[in-house]
Amino acid sequence: MLNSPYDSMPKDKSTEVILWFEELRKEDVPLVGGKNANLGEMLKAGIPVPPGFAVTAYAYKRFIEETGIKDEIQRILRERVKPGASAPEDYIEASKEIRALIEKTPMPKDIEESIRKAYRELSQRLGKKEEFVAVRSSATAEDLPDASFAGQQETYLNVKGGDDVVDKVRKCWSSLFTPRAIFYRESKGFAHDRVLISVAVQKMVNSRSAGVMFTIHPVTGEQNKIVIEGSWGLGESVVSGKVTPDEWVVDKNTLQILERRVAEKARELVRDPQSGRNLEKEVEPERRTSPCLNDEEVRRLSELAVVIEKHYGRPMDIEWAIDRDLKFPENVFIVQARPETVWSAKQAEAKQAEVKAVRLTEAKAVVKGLPASPGVAYGTAKVCLTLEDAKKMMQKGDLLVTKMTDPDWVPYMRLAAAIVTDEGGTTAHAAIVSRELGIPCIVGTREATKLMETGKNYTVDSRAGVVYEGYIEELLGKKEEKPAVAVSAPMEIFVKPITATKIYMNLGVPEKIYDYKDLPFDGIGLMRVEFIMASYVGDHPLYLLETGKSDVLIDKMAEGIAMVAREIYPRPIVVRFSDFKTNEYRQLKGGEKYEPHEDNPMLGWRGVSRYISPQYEKAFKLEVKAIRKVRDEMGLGNVWVMAPFVRTLWEAEKFVRLLREEGLESGRDFKIWAMAEVPSIIFLAEEFSRYFDGFSIGSNDLTQLTLGTDRDSAILPKIDSRYFDERDPAVKTAIAMLIEKAHNSPYGYRTVSICGQAPSVYPEFTEFLVRQGIDSVSVNPDVVARTRELVSGIERRILIEKSIGIDRSDDELGWPMRRPRRGLPNIWARRVDEI
Repeated sequence: MLNSPYDSMPKDKSTEVILWFEELRKEDVPLVGGKNANLGEMLKAGIPVPPGFAVTAYAYKRFIEETGIKDEIQRILRERVKPGASAPEDYIEASKEIRALIEKTPMPKDIEESIRKAYRELSQRLGKKEEFVAVRSSATAEDLPDASFAGQQETYLNVKGGDDVVDKVRKCWSSLFTPRAIFYRESKGFAHDRVLISVAVQKMVNSRSAGVMFTIHPVTGEQNKIVIEGSWGLGESVVSGKVTPDEWVVDKNTLQILERRVAEKARELVRDPQSGRNLEKEVEPERRTSPCLNDEEVRRLSELAVVIEKHYGRPMDIEWAIDRDLKFPENVFIVQARPETVWSAKQAEAKQAEVKAVRLTEAKAVVKGLPASPGVAYGTAKVCLTLEDAKKMMQKGDLLVTKMTDPDWVPYMRLAAAIVTDEGGTTAHAAIVSRELGIPCIVGTREATKLMETGKNYTVDSRAGVVYEGYIEELLGKKEEKPAVAVSAPMEIFVKPITATKIYMNLGVPEKIYDYKDLPFDGIGLMRVEFIMASYVGDHPLYLLETGKSDVLIDKMAEGIAMVAREIYPRPIVVRFSDFKTNEYRQLKGGEKYEPHEDNPMLGWRGVSRYISPQYEKAFKLEVKAIRKVRDEMGLGNVWVMAPFVRTLWEAEKFVRLLREEGLESGRDFKIWAMAEVPSIIFLAEEFSRYFDGFSIGSNDLTQLTLGTDRDSAILPKIDSRYFDERDPAVKTAIAMLIEKAHNSPYGYRTVSICGQAPSVYPEFTEFLVRQGIDSVSVNPDVVARTRELVSGIERRILIEKSIGIDRSDDELGWPMRRPRRGLPNIWARRVDEI
């Protein structure tokens, strides 16, 4: 293997422009795409891969951002491509315009020189002044595990010379915007600026013969056979189907050739000795019916196929080439390998169908916990105690079993068919995110990581909070009818009834807006930015400031917020500024340097107290700049903001002054809300109204602080679920007080919303809120439609009661005392006219 001079030097791969194949592993897909990552992985396994290097996705990202063409690309896409309404010619025209823009834009000098330097070094390693190389695209999209970009971008063969390599890299970048690629991303709901592209620059095998091979029979699905297909010249003629290839069927165990078919190969694609370009020519008559491989080469390819399949642990689709300039066995190369998909999927279904069903009455319950997100799922458990475990083990459809999650776990949670945790309550991170993603979840089992085993199959019934061994047919349905992995609660879509109470939706993962945008909601009442910071950014804000990369946070946060705001415009989106605790901030890159240890971070340095502190104020201003970028530069004036965990009047004053100094001030089209989580904001709501346009009740923290109950405790709810219950009279009294005080504020009418979990879980709690005159309720996506129907019915009943002189607003408090009055919830006097 050719060694890179960088092998012994530790480096941060995420900010490298060039990475050599031998530096890459399969975990590097977000940096260099699947094609490049697999080449590095095969080198690690000792597979003969033509040497080369990757121009990273980071290089492309820098190119479009530093040259200023990123916004222009987005403008062209917005103007040319209308989701669901564009004709084929719209995609073609957008592609032409964007590709021309990219191909005429010079690269940043350091990136261009890095590519030239790497190409010179590759040529020198191979003993040439200038070596022929293949320049191949390798697209990637972090946090989009289901995305597949195969065949959408371009490849250039027999490229020679620094100028030509740089030019072809730029052309590969532009091929990210072929009509097919644009259409694919639109149809999948992927934001175009979330998909990046890396480029492989690899020694060009001067192919005498080339082709593909499968470690499973591609027609019959037989796992004990290897099928090799090949033809004369470059492999593109076989991959594209331009020729009928020769074929060998080999026994995987003995490597004996079982079948061979030699086709007539009339044409081949070869390198022109004079120009160095690809040339299609006729094959001489004596070679047309001769096999393109000898038996020795067939056996060598078969040996490599077995090694590759064993390394990846699954059937593989492999591209190979035989170099005409080298002697056997040095002339045998593997140029690409990817998982075989057709028969692998069929076998997974067959394996599911063969599972012996267990009757519920005979099933063994392994663990029990708190139901957190409804649904039923069956799959293979992966017990992951650390993020590194999840990174290595989690695949689509697995059951994620862990102690507890935080925002860093979201990419792996999205892969899971169900989630089971040792710790946490129904308002813990795992519970909230699972409900948003529509994934069944059980929390607070206390011992799932000890009693569930990696590799063993279970049925998770998150409606009852029980995990069973095996496949429980009564819960999952008959296998032949529904062999799917998960059976989640269906999302209902209704005709949108009119309500005076606005129905908002909670959201944390920006891309999910494409799934939910057609639901009947009036806006986003809670847009969490923690997922953006953990998954889009990944670095601690103070670390970014120290390293001069503060624009990363501004751009990524603006990108995620704009993705949502653009889809729902002109409906409002209320963005809650970051509310990580110190233990969560510490997990971001560089975080250990800046975050103190707190014994109780839930009540520590978080929310507004963090923003206004001298040691963090500059970092918080980056979030403010991101909001300004979305509103001012992107023209999305439907973005409002919300302050979490507000404690005192003096910090509220400092917070609002800080926003004003940074160019964000309350007005007709821009609102500043405060989370009502700490009881102090309830007691002094009239005074807090001086600083905020509205309040949003965080019922999880408000319940915790009112009842003195740890919201993540798995012990108290098992003693009695009423220890943490938003329906407790004390909590309801606090909410009623807030609504009355806000609506009668001396600074003018202040709106009240709620974004905690209570209205998503308890319909009767929603009725209480509506009867108290709340202005809006913000709920999880899976209950948006149902909540609108519910609120519509409640409002109709209130109007009927009002018409006959009945007022039941105090009845909903659930206790004999009555609150002091300045009048009934007078919002209903106005709502009669609204409805």
